[in-house]
Amino acid sequence: MSLAKPVDQSDHVLGPADAPVTLVEYGDFQCPHCRSAHFYLKNVLATMGDDMCFVFRHMPLAQIHPMAQPAAEAAEAAGAQGKFWPMHDLIYENQDLLGPPLLIRLGQRLGLDMQRFNDDLASHRFLPKVRADFMSAVRSGAAGTPSFFINGEPYEGSFDDESLIDALRSAAQAHAPHVPKGQHAARPRAH
Repeated sequence: MSLAKPVDQSDHVLGPADAPVTLVEYGDFQCPHCRSAHFYLKNVLATMGDDMCFVFRHMPLAQIHPMAQPAAEAAEAAGAQGKFWPMHDLIYENQDLLGPPLLIRLGQRLGLDMQRFNDDLASHRFLPKVRADFMSAVRSGAAGTPSFFINGEPYEGSFDDESLIDALRSAAQAHAPHVPKGQHAARPRAH
């Protein structure tokens, strides 16, 4: 199955929207495999640079990870204050301490408006967004976390950085315009 929901303005995105390759991750903040992938992705992002657009979507497996959904809501609440990616990173970096007290401490560390943050968490303001991400994962055929899609197609390989970089580079090359051997791609001329 392909990615059921195209990347849009509701997504959290790193990198240029017009990059030759887009990597979408469905992740769970309490999943140890997602935490491992997070650290690999740091290297992938640094290596790929502007050739890649990275999108993170929530897939909290609440049956086995009871803190995954509250963590996803906390990341969204931080995102409402412009701090989604710092919160995303801090949750994974402190996953072994994941619980309500940690989420509050991380909000404070990021300098969030804590009244607003706490109100958003208490009211479950971002639960619909988290659920919408989860349902798009299900409709896309994501069976577990982390699940990756490269340019809309499921990626079934290993999520270590070398494997991901190889797959992303292949997808980027496949996306590039074909230039016959011996010819050079036309470059715009400066006027």
